[in-house]
Amino acid sequence: MYIHELKDWPKFIWKQEKISNLLAEVSFLQGNILGKMKALGFTFQQEAILQSMTDEITKSSEIEGELLNTEQVRSSIARRLNINNSNPVTSSHHIDGIVEMMIDATHNYKEDITLKRLCGWHASLFPTGYSGMYKIVVGKLRDDKDGPMQVVSSDMGRSIVYYEAPSADKLPTYVNDFLDWTNNEKTIHPIIKTAITHLWFITLHPFEDGNGRITRALTDMMLSRAEDTPYRFYSMSAQIQKDKKEYYNVLERTQKGSLDITEWLEWFLQCLTKAIHNSDELMDKIVHKAFCWQEFNKIDLDQNQRKIINMLLDGFEGNLTSSKWAKICKCSQDTATRSIKYLIEKNILEQEGSGRSTHYVLKCGEKD
Repeated sequence: MYIHELKDWPKFIWKQEKISNLLAEVSFLQGNILGKMKALGFTFQQEAILQSMTDEITKSSEIEGELLNTEQVRSSIARRLNINNSNPVTSSHHIDGIVEMMIDATHNYKEDITLKRLCGWHASLFPTGYSGMYKIVVGKLRDDKDGPMQVVSSDMGRSIVYYEAPSADKLPTYVNDFLDWTNNEKTIHPIIKTAITHLWFITLHPFEDGNGRITRALTDMMLSRAEDTPYRFYSMSAQIQKDKKEYYNVLERTQKGSLDITEWLEWFLQCLTKAIHNSDELMDKIVHKAFCWQEFNKIDLDQNQRKIINMLLDGFEGNLTSSKWAKICKCSQDTATRSIKYLIEKNILEQEGSGRSTHYVLKCGEKD
């Protein structure tokens, strides 16, 4: 039996004494990171917003097995938030739709969550009406015409049902209860309310596809309400992606358990704590990147040069060579060599090694 089939559904209960310390730590860390970001100044804040939202969107899709083009995501966010972007590129309608959903969730966090709004988010995730190769019902609650909504895994030729969501005929009532609680419940701590919102919506699985991504958008929206700011300087989805196996395990145990959701709340708070702690590394990276671009923007650079510089700042895999440049930028070896030579002359790159070991590294941030 699943929790949505229990008599008292959805009257969740939990042991407050088991989560009090975790809740206090999360609240402290949230205030601490907001204070740090305010001290960094406008330029660094803008870069932090751009980087953290890019991480949130790309990692949320990665959890579902979809790899988005990071530069397209970054450019789409920058255009919609009017943030300066060092390497603007054209983004697809699909990516623009995902970005619009996330910006609506975080920047309009004070507005009520309605079924119309959720359906709009769903439509933005699937602008063509297809999920991969399959036609799906878009912008409407699922109808279960092809059978019940199940989370299934194949093992040794056998299909294992990990979870079965409420039937479609119950969704109108169940979704209405969820929306009423989310918009009107004022007595629960906002971080605990965020964790319950996440669990409740993913349990309902009200759409034919995209439920996980909409759940994480709702989570970001509730975090915005809790912090009273549209800006995240950490990524919950990035942390869930790191802990994905345990994430699904704790969800399965919770959905097959009782209405005592203490274990889920503990896991969620621990995940949020790790996400905020990991933001320190992100902030160091952001400050360094913004500092470098303050210098680079004084130099005339073409789009490919900006693209490679960003890749180096973000952690280029392996060594940058002229042949890798030519492959990445889809240009000739001669063009790549000229671009590298120009960056060396401008004191942006320097050569290391010789012969076949020749490669190039950024000079920004080096100590004299």
